[in-house]
Formats: sequence, structure tokens, C-alpha cells
Amino acid sequence: MNTAAITADAMNGGVRRSQTRRAYDELKRRILDNELPPGTQALEQQAAEWLGMSRTPVREALIRLAQEGMVEVRPRHGMRVLPIAIADLRDIYDLLAGLEATAADIIARRGLQPAETAELDGLLAETTAALARDDLALWAEGDARFHRRLVEMSCNQRLILMVETIREQSHRARMATLRLRPKPVASNEEHAALVAALRRRDAEAAVKLIRAHRLRSARLLIDLLEHHGLDQL
Repeated sequence: MNTAAITADAMNGGVRRSQTRRAYDELKRRILDNELPPGTQALEQQAAEWLGMSRTPVREALIRLAQEGMVEVRPRHGMRVLPIAIADLRDIYDLLAGLEATAADIIARRGLQPAETAELDGLLAETTAALARDDLALWAEGDARFHRRLVEMSCNQRLILMVETIREQSHRARMATLRLRPKPVASNEEHAALVAALRRRDAEAAVKLIRAHRLRSARLLIDLLEHHGLDQL
């Protein structure tokens, strides 16, 4: 094979990987934001039409999402978005409570940098403003960024990867119940208390606050589902 052919093959492979990544990112976003709720079914061709691309990258994206437990892929039947059971949510939030507590402990003992403090304060201001406008979707987006940045500030790469994997399912559940829950004023107040504990380098208080915050969120979510007679989302 000549150099030109090798270069063309490499370029084609790069384009396909890029298309697969785009298909994966977009399908995953729609699932996490509940635009494709649990139980949604679609053939590969339908999903490809949604995204305006060929079936091959979509098929590869669906295989990856199936490996992550978000969809079920069946030959000749396409994909089905899988539900989240209440038992799964309990497990997810138990893990989040412990892992985010570890991140808070690391940050508090090290001390927040001025830029980190400013960033967390900015996120608090954004979610407070979103609630004032009753924009729950914007609040949920800011809330997710607050928790993501909190873990990233630990600078522990293994911890960051572990949390990111499971946090996606909690975000999916939160978006599905966003209009059912009370206005999340308490959540913002708890975030502010956590930032204050981190600022004064009180590791014990920070750990207790984030654990209590995550476990309270879990109880609220599970109570909502049980109240509506749901054992899964």
C-alpha cells in the first residue's frame, strides 16, 4: 500500500472515530437529560436520522452505551433505553456520598485556592439566580457543575473517574423528577454551608455536610418515586 493510501485510510479512520464520538455524546446527553426517557425504543436507522449521520457510528455508539448500562441493544430491534431501579439509586447515592466526602476532605485539608473559591461562589450565585427565576432546568445544570467541580478540585484522577461514571445516573434520575420535587432551596443552602466549611479548612464539617446533602437528596428522590407508585425510572 502506498503512502497516499495509508494516509487516506488513517484520515477515514479518524473521521469515523469522530462521528462515533459525536453519536455517543449526543445520544448520551439525550438519555441523561431525559429527552430519551426510559423505555424509549428506536431502530438504528431512526437514531441515525435523529443525528443526521450513517448507521455505522450510531451502531458503535450504542454498543458503548450498552456497556455502560444505559441502553439495551437487540439484533433487528435496535435499542431500548434502560430504566433505573430504586435499588440502583440507593447504591448510586451511597457511593456518591462517600466519594464526594473524600473529595471534600482532600480539599479542606489542602485549602481552597482563591480562584477555586471564586468559582464555587460563582456557581452558587448562578443556582440562586436560577431558583429566583424558577428556572429548574438551569438550576439542575448549575447544581451538576457544582458537584463536578467540587470533585475535580480534589485533583485525584482516580476519584474523578469513579465519580463521573456513577454521577451520570444520578443526573438522569434528577432530571426525570425535576418537576415533581419541591423547589430545591435547601440544596443551595447546603452548598453554601459546604463552601464555608471548605474556606475555613474544616475538614470534619465539610465531610459531614456533603454526606448529609447527598443522602438527603437520595431520600427525597426515592420518596418521590414511591409516592407516585414507581419502583424504577
